[in-house]
Amino acid sequence: MRLNTAYEGALGDYFAESATDGPYNAHTDRPAMFALAGDVTGLRALDVGCGAGHYIAELRARGAAEVVGVEGSATLLRHARERVGSDAAVTLHQHDLEEPLAFLSDDSFDLAVAALVHHHLEDREQLLAELHRVLRPGGTLLLSTVHPTADWVWHGGSYFDEDRVETRFGTSGFTNSHRRMTMQTFLGELLDAGFALERLVEPRAAESARRVDEARYLKTLQTPFFVAVRMRKD
Repeated sequence: MRLNTAYEGALGDYFAESATDGPYNAHTDRPAMFALAGDVTGLRALDVGCGAGHYIAELRARGAAEVVGVEGSATLLRHARERVGSDAAVTLHQHDLEEPLAFLSDDSFDLAVAALVHHHLEDREQLLAELHRVLRPGGTLLLSTVHPTADWVWHGGSYFDEDRVETRFGTSGFTNSHRRMTMQTFLGELLDAGFALERLVEPRAAESARRVDEARYLKTLQTPFFVAVRMRKD
C-alpha cells in the first residue's frame, strides 16, 4: 500500500501559513530555486507538489505565461486556489504524485519545478521519468530536497541509511515523513532519468530570514538544510 504523505487538514493549514514567510521555505528554498531559474518570462511551467501555490504565484509575477500546478493534498490545493485567485493562466490538478502524470502531454512544458517534495515519494524514478517526458527538449527541471547531510545530523545512524524518517515541524507538534537518500542516490536518479546537471547549490537562508527567526537563520549557516539543482532535458 502506498504511503499517504499529503499535508491534509490542520497540518496542511499550518504548512500553508508557515511556508508563506517561514525561514526555510520562504527565505531559504524559494530564493535559491528562483536564482537557479533565471528569467522565466513567457515560459509554460509545471509545478509538481505545488503546495499552497507560493511558487505558482511567484512564477506568474515573474512573467511565466502559464503555470500548471499538481498537488495531492486537498487542503493545500484550497490554499493554492485562494492564492492564485481567478488567474486564467493557472490550472490546478489534485493528483497523487506516486501515479503517472498521464493527463499531461509529452514535450509540453519549458520548465518543471519540484520544490521540497521529492523526498516524500517512494516512486521517485517514475516521477522523474514523467517530468522528463513532459518537458520539451532543452527544458529545465528545478528540484530541491532535504540535504543528505542534514538528515544524517538530525536522525543519526549511517550517512548511507535510506530509511523513512519522521521530522518535527518546529514546536507545532506536527510531523512529516520522508525518505533519506545519499547525494549519490539523489544525483544518480536524476542522471539515470536522462537529465544533465547544469548547477547544484546548497542554499543558506537569505538575510531576510533573520527578522523572521534569527536562531533558525543561523542554523542554516552551519548545516546545509537543502540541496537544489538545475537540470536540463537534452
